[in-house]
Amino acid sequence: MKPYNSRRPANHRPAKFLLTAVCMAAIGSTALNANAALDNTDPPPATDPSHYVDQPADPSQALLDLLNATEANEGSLEMPGGTYLENKRQVNAENVLQREDLYPFNYPTNGLPSPLFNAKPFTQKLLMFEEFGPEKLDPTATAGDLPFPRPKSGVAPFLDAEVARSGPDTTELDTFLTQAGISPFPQRESNTGLQNPWKPDIEQFLGRFLVNPPAEGRPPGEGWAHQRWNEFYPQSFFKTVQTGSRPNGGIRDSKQLHGYATGEFGPGGLYYNTADNSNPAFNGTTRGIAIQIHPNMPVQNHKNLWTFDGTLPPKLLMARYGQPMLMRHYNALPIDPQANGGMGLHTITTHEHNGHSPAESDGFANAFFFPGQFYDYRWPLQLAGYDSINTTATDPKASFPCADGETLFVNDANPGVKTCQNGKINIRGDWRETMSTHWFHDHMLDFTAQNVYKGNAVMMNYYSGLDRGNEAINDGVNLRMPSGQNMPWGNRDYDVNLVIGDKAWDQTGQLWFNPFNTDGFIGDQLLVNWQYKPALDVRARKYRFRILNGSVSRYLALALVAEVNGNKGEMPGPQGSGVSYNRVPFHLVANDGNIMEHAVPFDGTMDLDANGNAAEHKGVLPAQGIAERFDIIVDFSKFAPGTKLFFVNTMHHDTGLLAKVKIPVADIVSEKYKAVLDAKKTSWDKGDPTVGKALQLTVKAYTGTDLSMNPGEFEPAHAGKPAGKKMIPLWLNRDDPAQMAALANARHRSFDFGRSSGTDLNPWTVKADGGVAYAADPRRISAAPHLATGPTDAGFSGDGSLEVWKISSGGGWNHPVHIHFEEGIVLNRDGKAPPEWEKWTRKDVYRIGGGPDTSGTLELAIHFREFAGTYVEHCHNTQHEDNAMLIRWDIEHPGQFQVMPTPLPTWDGVEYAPSVGVPTFRTGDGTFSSTR
Repeated sequence: MKPYNSRRPANHRPAKFLLTAVCMAAIGSTALNANAALDNTDPPPATDPSHYVDQPADPSQALLDLLNATEANEGSLEMPGGTYLENKRQVNAENVLQREDLYPFNYPTNGLPSPLFNAKPFTQKLLMFEEFGPEKLDPTATAGDLPFPRPKSGVAPFLDAEVARSGPDTTELDTFLTQAGISPFPQRESNTGLQNPWKPDIEQFLGRFLVNPPAEGRPPGEGWAHQRWNEFYPQSFFKTVQTGSRPNGGIRDSKQLHGYATGEFGPGGLYYNTADNSNPAFNGTTRGIAIQIHPNMPVQNHKNLWTFDGTLPPKLLMARYGQPMLMRHYNALPIDPQANGGMGLHTITTHEHNGHSPAESDGFANAFFFPGQFYDYRWPLQLAGYDSINTTATDPKASFPCADGETLFVNDANPGVKTCQNGKINIRGDWRETMSTHWFHDHMLDFTAQNVYKGNAVMMNYYSGLDRGNEAINDGVNLRMPSGQNMPWGNRDYDVNLVIGDKAWDQTGQLWFNPFNTDGFIGDQLLVNWQYKPALDVRARKYRFRILNGSVSRYLALALVAEVNGNKGEMPGPQGSGVSYNRVPFHLVANDGNIMEHAVPFDGTMDLDANGNAAEHKGVLPAQGIAERFDIIVDFSKFAPGTKLFFVNTMHHDTGLLAKVKIPVADIVSEKYKAVLDAKKTSWDKGDPTVGKALQLTVKAYTGTDLSMNPGEFEPAHAGKPAGKKMIPLWLNRDDPAQMAALANARHRSFDFGRSSGTDLNPWTVKADGGVAYAADPRRISAAPHLATGPTDAGFSGDGSLEVWKISSGGGWNHPVHIHFEEGIVLNRDGKAPPEWEKWTRKDVYRIGGGPDTSGTLELAIHFREFAGTYVEHCHNTQHEDNAMLIRWDIEHPGQFQVMPTPLPTWDGVEYAPSVGVPTFRTGDGTFSSTR
């Protein structure tokens, strides 16, 4: 333990409004002047706690000093008796396997096989995602006055005998979350005027008094105030709490857009029953669903699994472009940082991956908040290019989907409240930047992997005029993705979210993770929506699947196969099974949440990666790195009712360091390749146990009319077939010499991800622009692009800041590199054209390193627009990220010369430390042309 050092409480000053929240209530009825809606973007004054600091003329000494500085997240590691945990490994003191007890086995990483408790594959119903259900933010509405409930002593599995190791009572939490409105009301600057309601319990644990611990964990001052608050004032909100495993109380039943009343979620529909078709208690409600990986397995303990609301099904946010939203995120995790089942840390920071969000709401790794606090994340939900493209909001393809009569404030040439007509309202911005499938998750410095693994992750569907979630509307804008047609927008009858990730559990059935192996972690069971091999009924029509790889270190490569009775299929089944299999074709329509220019067919007709083998791509997706999202459209109308299909993982890992090889689908379905337990049942043999079937689909009759798009009409040119229609064109054409020439003078930056000078505790490093390879420190700035302009009035036109970034790595490991805030267009891989699945899309995760479907280097073109502040770039193999493979980069205001300080949160509030940029943080390593 380290001795406790008394910390100066952070100063704060009252929030400064250009337009008050009460005035903004007029959004529902009165037009606003565009100039009044534009907020001040000047740097904080010197009296502000978040004021900017000078960059040293020679940063060498400051950079050296950081190597010996106290850890930036030290405040999260405070313990009783005036001490701190010595390092991040001590957080894992209660892991059932300590470093010296680990096993030499690969699956799970250094652990024992996960017991199945006689659970059989495909014997439980897939849990469909449960919507948060945002509501209107109304400053005039009366809000409930119940305080955030304090932790209580109780019994396992949902509470603990010691208050500091426990959480709030589940009934009290439900009552708190369901009370009307939101209190205290959100404000532009952090709410440091109210105290953390858990103050007495925290003081009891620490053995000291706290000095004005704030209720909100957002850093104080102008630097972390919500940018452009008045212009993008939140028009809707929702509340949620991060807490330990508990039964679902059904508190969100009434907030589901479908209301369990229409389509497949209504009576008689496939998904009206939420958990068990044989139990009518689950008809139209999630009430009573416990967190179990399978009904045969134990209920998870509150210390081992931490989800949004503390419940399953996994949660889903339904958001619409043009309507700013606020999430109030409460932290109800244990006060004791070691009360965690041996993994995870109780401080959290939430990243909306990959929202076009200002930095204060992006989930910066060191802007974390503590148990008892909340953090207000405000997401503007505007199209990128808002300040430079379509600023008059006249392009109908940039639009907000709505029901007739709904209203929305739009800052166009005639700013004011617009009324929905014909299902949409035009908004500002570049419609080519429209996104669809996102997720948000924890981003705590050094603990992202563990916290996300434990459940701190949800999915988020963006809806727009292009992607409405209503396939029946044929207005020349709507792409008519498979969804349904009973509601104006957001139908999910035939639009299914899937989060697929590998897990492991100990011999008692409780979730287990190995935090000690810094190469990576792979589990021995592949779960879908947190379930062991579930089953889903589907109608005989087209479906959209939004697939997220939610693993820590494991890459996926999913195939879709249909079971055929007898031996008439293209691939034999296991010997004596009486079945065979066919690969099932589909189209990839979105990549990393970006709807593609062309729908790429995975039907064997295209050589998608130019390796001379078109047939290998039939029914098999490419490698899918951690955090990548693939949206596919599958047509089940070609199958008779009763047909069984399976999503199959084909990617073999030996360790969490590298995705080794894709196993042929034929070898998997025939069980030529099949992992088995050894004779002692202490380790897996003959393969990777997650390679195989993960989700069963059973076709049911469909009597309706499928009005969804035909993705075949949007394919790229191939095999004598001309290019089809475009869904969302890219803003850059690689084949246009004029456009490529325009990149010549773009600033160029390079980032090399490796292990060149790491330590045992922090082995991974990133080298910027050929400089020093550093382990992560959020006080060090590796890049700082400038905004081209500040906020603009309607009618302005421009390009924003454009740069080219090169990312690279050696071949001995995989790194799925994630750049926050903006999407890029892949220019080349190892100097060659990208494969078809990357050629037609924008990306936010870029696979580099060794293994299938990747390369050692990659260059991308990327814009920076609208918002400023502090962001990160990192490896999304989150064991690498947490062990120092992360850099900070800032977006600076036009003309900014000083740098933003770094927040250092503590129980008493947030202090700020000086930041320092590497020598090339503003210049990069040249221009795109000069680096050729």
